[in-house]
Amino acid sequence: MPRFVSLVAVLFTAFTVNAQSIEGILQSVEAHNTTLSALRRAADAEKAAARADLSLPDPEVEFGYMWGNPSEIGSRKNLSAKQSFDIATLSGARRRAAAEMGRLADWDYRIGRMEILQQAHKACLDVIYYNALLAQLAVREANARDIADAQKRRLDAGDATQLEEHAALLDLAAVKAEVQRCETERQTAVDVLTMLNGGNEIVPDAAEFPPLEVPEDFEVWYAEAEQQHPALAYARQEVAASKRQLAVSKAGRLPEFSLGFEGEYVLGERFQGITLGVSIPLWANRGKIRQALAEKQAAEAREHDACSRFYGQMANLFRKQQGLRATVGIYTAALASTDDTVLLKKALDAGQISVVDYLQSVRLYYDAVRMRLDALRDWHQAYAEMTAMTW
Repeated sequence: MPRFVSLVAVLFTAFTVNAQSIEGILQSVEAHNTTLSALRRAADAEKAAARADLSLPDPEVEFGYMWGNPSEIGSRKNLSAKQSFDIATLSGARRRAAAEMGRLADWDYRIGRMEILQQAHKACLDVIYYNALLAQLAVREANARDIADAQKRRLDAGDATQLEEHAALLDLAAVKAEVQRCETERQTAVDVLTMLNGGNEIVPDAAEFPPLEVPEDFEVWYAEAEQQHPALAYARQEVAASKRQLAVSKAGRLPEFSLGFEGEYVLGERFQGITLGVSIPLWANRGKIRQALAEKQAAEAREHDACSRFYGQMANLFRKQQGLRATVGIYTAALASTDDTVLLKKALDAGQISVVDYLQSVRLYYDAVRMRLDALRDWHQAYAEMTAMTW
């Protein structure tokens, strides 16, 4: 069986195993990725830690037994129980701060999720790119083999020179080497997807890129995108959490109260009743408000920086994908009107051009096909990065 026929058969077999759409692959990655599983558990742990300090302090119970000397005076027994209350807990300030920290943990997970799915999305696009390139190379290898065989027959018949045969063989070798390189690169992209999918192999079968719905107005698109991006939401949530923590620190300036029962029992006498205590925060809370205020200001500065950097990054990506989109259009229009491979083959068979001229002209055409595929992949990857928050 000719090599290019077996190559096509292998490709079609591989492409139909575990074939998935990009959306289906990303859903599978989200379900099986071990890093995401660890991030989910870490988020749950952070939320549990935030809720750990919501309870009141433990009640205190004391019992004392003192024997008298001389023994005739009897013994004395003391019993006390008390419960402390702090304003931050009673007012719900700690609960609200814990809720904000829980939402912060959720957004942190969303950032990790976005990064993992973005890696998977780009790997999918790489596989689709190599599927298309290998399909084109299979046709090119078949043509190169036909030319090499024809030049050998012409050389045996005395109608061609050894230089022409060598040129045809070199072209065939170059195509074979390119096929081998692309197969290796494609397998690397498949391995990345397999790793991201928790070790379960999953292979995109498409050889064409999906259509894109590209926004025309950047400012309109950005106004919506900034509300969805997890990194910006995390920065905003940091500010909200720091404000709640500042409220907790301010509540710490207020006195803490304790309510309890105390009894003293001696021979023939009993004293018992209610106790009320007040703890005045003169030193323990010193500096905590300044620290919480500094943390809030730092969070606000990080939010401003994140918004500024995000706007610049998205503007650059938007311009990049627009430029790549235009490049793809130029190559597509040119290739639609300049596919002269059939005419060149007829001219070669008729002896109107040399094999060297034929190979040079065909190579120009295939180089343009390759550059269009390169630009198409780069365009899709730029768009995928720009819209990663939507997955």
